[in-house]
Amino acid sequence: MLTILGFTMIATFLVLIMLKKMSPIAALVLIPALFCVFVGKGAKLGDYVIDGVTSLAPTAAMLMFAIVYFGVMIDVGLFDPIVRGILKFCKADPLRIVVGTAVLAAIVSLDGDGSTTFMITVSAMYPLYKRLKMSLVVMTGVAAMANGVMNTLPWGGPTARAATALKLDASDIFVPMIPALAVGLLGVFALSYVLGRRERKRLGVLTLDEVLEPETETVLVGAGAGASGDGDGAVAKKAARAGGSGSGSGTDADLSEADDDFQGLDPHRATLRPKLYWFNALLTVTLLTAMIMEWLPIPVLFLLGAVLALTVNFPHMPDQKARLGAHAENVLNVSGMVFAAAVFTGVLTGTGMVDHMSKWLVSNIPDSMGPHMALVTGVLSIPLTYFMSNDGFYFGVLPVLAEAGQAHGVSSLEIARASLVGQPLHMSSPLVPAVYVLVGMAKVEFGDHTRFVVKWAALTSLVVLGAGILFGII
Repeated sequence: MLTILGFTMIATFLVLIMLKKMSPIAALVLIPALFCVFVGKGAKLGDYVIDGVTSLAPTAAMLMFAIVYFGVMIDVGLFDPIVRGILKFCKADPLRIVVGTAVLAAIVSLDGDGSTTFMITVSAMYPLYKRLKMSLVVMTGVAAMANGVMNTLPWGGPTARAATALKLDASDIFVPMIPALAVGLLGVFALSYVLGRRERKRLGVLTLDEVLEPETETVLVGAGAGASGDGDGAVAKKAARAGGSGSGSGTDADLSEADDDFQGLDPHRATLRPKLYWFNALLTVTLLTAMIMEWLPIPVLFLLGAVLALTVNFPHMPDQKARLGAHAENVLNVSGMVFAAAVFTGVLTGTGMVDHMSKWLVSNIPDSMGPHMALVTGVLSIPLTYFMSNDGFYFGVLPVLAEAGQAHGVSSLEIARASLVGQPLHMSSPLVPAVYVLVGMAKVEFGDHTRFVVKWAALTSLVVLGAGILFGII
């Protein structure tokens, strides 16, 4: 019964948010609360929620202060050279921009933290997507998949969990998987190329000068025929404010909106601190190094970093309050979503649904599949790491799968490597706090992101699995 209710609760949640019948934060709270009553454990709902909130509180704190920190770094202009460099490389070509998104997300993912990756990637790429009127779900989808592949780094989390759960060395798991993961990353780049070509066909290509036109002109990409997707790449220009005759329906309001969309490159904004650029760069490098080296817990590092960044860049109290107010919406959205997800995970774990679901899946594996338990583990990791936390999968399900594999001569190392396959999809799971940073900063509905990314992320996971089998790794 708990197995059926667990799967039904997850399915209900996904359907409601993808059909936009409920907001994610409402669904994360109300759906598990309702199912907790169905299970007959409504009296314990408070305990389950408190347990979930307690376990996710450090993550919520980390995200809150990380958003403030990187928000301040954006305000003071730390990432402006990156944005300009990417813009020059991409040359306002949608194809290059999408591929550049994947490459940037993969590079930044080397720090092992998904939230940081998404903050930096969205900060750099969002102005380009908005100015060129490109699909924002393409940006979030590509960034999530690239980060998912890179999330398998030993310091990223899943590999360390697999090593701990099966009492193995993390390097023995990860190093042999590098060829398969490299193929998966190449698959993400290839997919970003395809998606970029589709965006290029829909919108056309602008020159760098056109994108950086002065305020008296605005480039409206995709107006008229081009926006309908006929592939002619029509670009409507609105001439001077006196009333140009472009094919777009622009107004002065459109001008202001387009300029606001590109504020990330505004060289005259009042918050810039060019004299403190190298201090901010050194502070950021030190912060990321401290994260990787684990000098202090990540929430503590971002708390110290945010306070130091605010104090040095904005020494006057009114300016500090203004910066905190400017980023309050993002902080509230993300932290609120994390605490709402704590209700979902608390009920899923506390009622025993997760345990019953995993045991049911393992018990229904045919005996004939015993010698192929590595393949079975790889396939199961795709949905299971999406529907449950990494802790739940690696510490709850993986040991059972490894034990079943050993009974048929399959080594724990092969099982552990196969368990990493589902990470490209896992990073878009509603139970992953970082994904709310991604969609929140990109101003994308979580349901839209889910509809777009699930099929492509699952395909990426299967590419990694296929490469692992082909190379004899799994």
